[in-house]
Amino acid sequence: MEMISEQLIEASRESVWLALNDTAILQQAMPGCESFEETGENTFEARLVTKIGPVKARFKFDVSLSDLDPPRGYTISGAGQGGAAGFAKGAATVTLSEQEGATMLAYHVQANVGGKLAQLGARLIDGVAKKMADEFFENFKQLVGAEAEPAPDAPE
Repeated sequence: MEMISEQLIEASRESVWLALNDTAILQQAMPGCESFEETGENTFEARLVTKIGPVKARFKFDVSLSDLDPPRGYTISGAGQGGAAGFAKGAATVTLSEQEGATMLAYHVQANVGGKLAQLGARLIDGVAKKMADEFFENFKQLVGAEAEPAPDAPE
């Protein structure tokens, strides 16, 4: 499966870069994410629950960052096991560019699934993956945008 998309985020490139490296923001943005914890330098463990068609699975992913080019982008890779449901693995190249006071986040994802999940069919899996990516980026945009907004003046 392959997905390529762009999202315009109303925040500075530095703010978006910091958010892409903040485990709390990533956990909040990721649909079904129960935990997202740093396990070493540029390595993480994520646990999430998802439902794809009739299959509900709890995944444990080992995630790593490579090709770091702050604040322009990185490659994020992961491999996860979902027990009887199967496995998922993939990588995404993420690039950030400034665009008229905002940040364009572009990503190119390549992923594979196996086991029971692979038997569900590519159309169903691709649809769920796109929906999860859309939800993630909508949540991420809201979280980063909220952090980028100036605090209201306190009453005197």
